Amino acid sequence: MKPTVYFSKEITPEKVVELFNLLGIELPGKVAVKLHSGEKGNQNYLKPEFWKPMVERVHGTVVECNTAYMGARNTTKKHYRLIHEHKWDEFFDFDLMDAEDDDLILPIENGKILKENKVGRHMENYDSMVILSHFKGHPMGGYGGALKQLSIGCASSRGKAVIHSAGKTDDQYSCWARSAKQDEFLEGMADAASSVVKFFGKNIAFINVMKNISVDCDCCAKAEDPCMKDIGILASLDPIAIDQACIDLVYAAKDDPGQKHFLERVESRHGVHTIEAAAELGFGSREYELVEIK
Repeated sequence: MKPTVYFSKEITPEKVVELFNLLGIELPGKVAVKLHSGEKGNQNYLKPEFWKPMVERVHGTVVECNTAYMGARNTTKKHYRLIHEHKWDEFFDFDLMDAEDDDLILPIENGKILKENKVGRHMENYDSMVILSHFKGHPMGGYGGALKQLSIGCASSRGKAVIHSAGKTDDQYSCWARSAKQDEFLEGMADAASSVVKFFGKNIAFINVMKNISVDCDCCAKAEDPCMKDIGILASLDPIAIDQACIDLVYAAKDDPGQKHFLERVESRHGVHTIEAAAELGFGSREYELVEIK
């Protein structure tokens, strides 16, 4: 049976909760809420006020990990400072999962590129996870959605270096000089995502919000302004289906004057290959049933 992806053109915090409720899942135990907290200077990321009702709905703890590029989030001290500036710790319980520079190693069976994934050690403190993704472009991956949040998003600083270098190094300062071939990088993301899905099993859910759709990610300090009109909110229990549905909605937006620019970013980076590789790994489906909610 095809997985269901719920979709609404209405973009409000309350609609996020409504679509999550339609999934029919109650996440047990301690719930990690993975979202993008925004690089310093980024204007497009979704703010704490937008996510507040959803985080409260699952009684969750907002989680993040340090980055592997120079910026305001690549060390624990700087990252906590920015979290405070962006008011995440004012609205929610917050946990920097690799704050102590200690990794949890997740094995990857039959990985295309990687045999293990390094995530923040604190992940082992959680029973469930909800992935709240701001769907937009990405300078390297082409697009960013649920699969990116599962992979690069949950990876520790060293884990991010491993993904970006296709397993050649876990050093955040040298990984860029040893960057993977593009498809290897995308396949590494799929590998890493599979390990997080396996870790949480059935206790994981996904929300993608297609708002402020720039060709650049929230990790960019100087991101392009959004080029496409807002499209809507999607919810699913399948991370591959929800990302595929977002890509399909972009292709369907033929009257949007920014569509061509956005698709150039996705296609020039072969972004759909992450979805292709993830589907081949078998932890989700590219086929889905889209159910629109008014």
